[in-house]
Order: sequence, then C-alpha cells, then structure tokens
Amino acid sequence: MTSLAPSTAGTKAHLMDLHDGTPFWPRRDGLPAVHNPLRANETCDVVVIGGGITGSLVALELTKRGADVVVLDRRDAGGGSTSASTAMLQYEIDELLIDLTKAIGGEQAETAYRECGRGIDLVERATQEVGHMCGFRRSPSLFMAVKAGDVHTLEQELSARADAGFDVKWLNADELRSRWDLVGQAAIESAAGGSIDPYLLCHHALVQATKRGSRVYGRSEAVAFEFTSRRVTVHTSRDVTVRAKYAVFATGYEVNQLLPELPIALHSSFALVTQPIANLGQRYPNGMLFWDYADPYIYGRTTDDSRLLIGGNDEPYRDPLRRRRALPTKARALLATIERRLPNLSDVELGYSWCGTFAETPDGLAYLGGHSRYPRCQFALGFGGNGITYSALGAQYIADALLGPGAPPEQHIFRLERPIVKPS
Repeated sequence: MTSLAPSTAGTKAHLMDLHDGTPFWPRRDGLPAVHNPLRANETCDVVVIGGGITGSLVALELTKRGADVVVLDRRDAGGGSTSASTAMLQYEIDELLIDLTKAIGGEQAETAYRECGRGIDLVERATQEVGHMCGFRRSPSLFMAVKAGDVHTLEQELSARADAGFDVKWLNADELRSRWDLVGQAAIESAAGGSIDPYLLCHHALVQATKRGSRVYGRSEAVAFEFTSRRVTVHTSRDVTVRAKYAVFATGYEVNQLLPELPIALHSSFALVTQPIANLGQRYPNGMLFWDYADPYIYGRTTDDSRLLIGGNDEPYRDPLRRRRALPTKARALLATIERRLPNLSDVELGYSWCGTFAETPDGLAYLGGHSRYPRCQFALGFGGNGITYSALGAQYIADALLGPGAPPEQHIFRLERPIVKPS
C-alpha cells in the first residue's frame, strides 16, 4: 500500500487562488446547482477528483457507459479555473503546426490538430447529451498577423494546414477588414471553431451524471490517497473516505501537488467582457473567434448574448496579489486593443473583468492518461489554450481505458511520461 498527501504530511493542501476580479459566467448564470459536502463514507467504480469542466465531462462520459461515479471538488463545482475560462474551442493548439511538426514529426503533429478538431465535436455532443446548448456555437476562427514581419510565417502555416487537409483560407488585410471588421496584416481563416459557456456546461453535465446515479460533492477536499492492486482510497478533509476501483484526477493546475516533476509553466491571463453591443449579433450571426501571432497573444470571441469577450496580456504567474493589482491596468489595455483591432465597433462599454491562472506545457499538448507511479489512476489535464477540447478528448480516452475497449492510439501523443521536445 502506498500513501501520499497532496501537501506536506499532516497539513492541509493550499487552496490556490485561480482567479480574481469578476468572472463573467458565474455572474450571468448564477449557481445552477448546489452539491453538498461529503459527510459519509462512499464506495464507487470511479472517483473523479475535480468538479470543473474537465471532471464534469469525465463523469458524463463514464456514467453514460454505466459506471458508478463519485465526484469530489474542494470548491463549489465549476468554481475554479472553469469560471474564468474564455472557452474558445479550436483545433489549433498553442504551437504552430509547422513548429510542432519539427518537434514530434508530421504524422503526430497533424493527429494532435485533428484530435483537437474532434474535441469540438465531442463538446457539441455533450451539449446534446445534457439537453442544453450552453451557449455552444460553431464559428470560424481567425489567426492573425498583426506585424508585417509575421506574414511569411503565417503563409507557411497556411500551406502546412492545407496540405494536412484542414479547411483554411488566406485573407489579406483588406479581406480581413471587409469580411470581419478586424484590423491586421493578414489572417488564416479556419472553418473549424466554436465557443461555449463552460460554467453552464459543467453544471448541466454534473446534473445529468447525478440523474444516472452518480454523486457529486462540493467543498470536499481530497487530502490523501492510498493505492493497492485492487482499489484507490481517497481520504477527505471531513474525515470520511471514498473507496473506488479507479481514480481520475481532473485537478487542473493544482496537479503539481501530486506530480511536482510534471513540466508546466503557470501564467496569469487577463480578460474582460463588454456590455451587450448593438448589432453585434447581426454582424456575426454565427459568432467569431480571433487570436494573433504574438507573444503574449491577444484573443477574443463573441458571446451568444451579443458581447465581445477578449483576453491576453499574459505574464508569468507570481502571486495573486500582484495579479489582482494589475487587473485595472490590464483591462484598460484590453479595451484599447478592441479599439485598434475592431475600430468599427461603437458604444463598447466594460461589463466585467477578471484574471486567472493557466498552465502551459513545453510542447503545447495536454497530459491525458495514466502514470506509472499511480496505479489504477488516470489524469485529465487539459493545459493550454485548448483546455476544453482537451478535456472532452480526455473524457473519452479515460472512459475507453477504464471501461473498454482500451485507450485509442491517438492518446499516446498526450501521455504524461512522454519525452518533451519544445518546438522552436
């Protein structure tokens, strides 16, 4: 039997501040469901640690296949990084296809991109499964060059994506302005893209899972774990346990308490959403997503209630106090970015602004699957800008691994113990 605690033995794990300010989704949606704390011992097939969008999609997939599931979250469900997500659904990952190809080879790089595209399909399927669209829309995606010196790189990227079979087209500056009202040097327009309200989908997925017999417990912190060849035992801060055949860790950025050697870099990102903008829904009836080729990059999308959500101005994560103090200045900078990138918009007024923690992996790929140090465990860690599509993929991979027919070969690209080659 092996025992470990997520923090120093005998102490409680630190509750990481994952966001500050006023994230939009909880303000708009309220608290769709309340999940009481765990107060008595439980047994189940699978215990899912983490009740955000990742854990909820895992629970949804497992319960659909007949598993008896318990979900634990140290906060209220969806109260961590899910509530601060901008929830842009893209097949592109944080690394260009041309760069990822150099790092891991063309076949694997193209497969990673295709799997992220399939992740959008899986998110849509989840909305159908829960019986609520949760703001889901399929929208074209614009990858922009804002500096003249970056145009050639985007031309190379366009060629690589077209050769790989992705539905892409080139827009010069005039076409970008006339078609999308966006100001830039050029852009790759991709047909595959989408957006969602991740907080609402999280709650609806957990409610659907409970209808299938699962139990969801909020404010129930897992503080220690025991592993044997037959089961996993989770000890909680309320001195009760969950015994399960398997455990899935969907703890997001706090996983470093279990896997401190996992190569991730924490950053702070800043975001705002405007008040509803007149005629925005008519201008973009199917929505719109954009992001630029810069470091740090700016990204944005429309919402289903005619707002513009924009984020970026990232910086390395240091401490929540520094991040909190920077928020007003960062929000003003993002508003100024709207004026530069979308100058035809009028009556743009700040609605809410917030900042949150996100993690990057060296190769831009998620960590999905098992780990040799933790028997009978799976990890769903959708780091990077594709967190939600990675989460949807992870839910399917993990259900396949635990319940059959076995994880698909594509999951191998995202394995936790892969050799890391950082794209140049």
